[in-house]
Amino acid sequence: MFKTFTIKDGVSGQTLVKSSVARGIRSKILEQYPALNPHIEEILPKKAQITLLKGEEHLNIVSHNGEMLFFNHYDGSYYPNLHLLHKYPDILPKVQVDRGAIKFVLRGANIMCPGLTSPGAQLDAGIPEGTVVAIQAEAKESAVAVGIMKMSSDDIISTNKGIGVDNIHYIGDGLWKGAQ
Repeated sequence: MFKTFTIKDGVSGQTLVKSSVARGIRSKILEQYPALNPHIEEILPKKAQITLLKGEEHLNIVSHNGEMLFFNHYDGSYYPNLHLLHKYPDILPKVQVDRGAIKFVLRGANIMCPGLTSPGAQLDAGIPEGTVVAIQAEAKESAVAVGIMKMSSDDIISTNKGIGVDNIHYIGDGLWKGAQ
């Protein structure tokens, strides 16, 4: 989604949203990520002036004080920016890829099941399909990507074939570079 994205070319406009819209965004984000509850006042205070950056292909980026925090596509689910995920690493469930998969993940590739089940990888049981996850890399401290589970973790373990996680935002993509 963000391979060729740049803030200069990818954002067509920005809008300061009304307080009622800001409350709606904040409540939807809290509903999606209940682990953010203790930190929400630091991230998006109640009276915060939120800017919505509108991008090509119906991309929306939620920004506060010049910091890009969340994004969504076609008014769907909100996904945290990796910079935010590095500040608050426990807001998403985690999966870990082995060393062999790291270079592919950092080029935007989806995560294949064998990269999640091999030695060096970690995958907790019970993560349902469609869950937004932080993608960790073996021997790395911080998340390297944000993804969406294409299969449940139990299905990944049992089949060990195909795409396990869709990579939607990774270190080095256009959103990462634009948010620095």
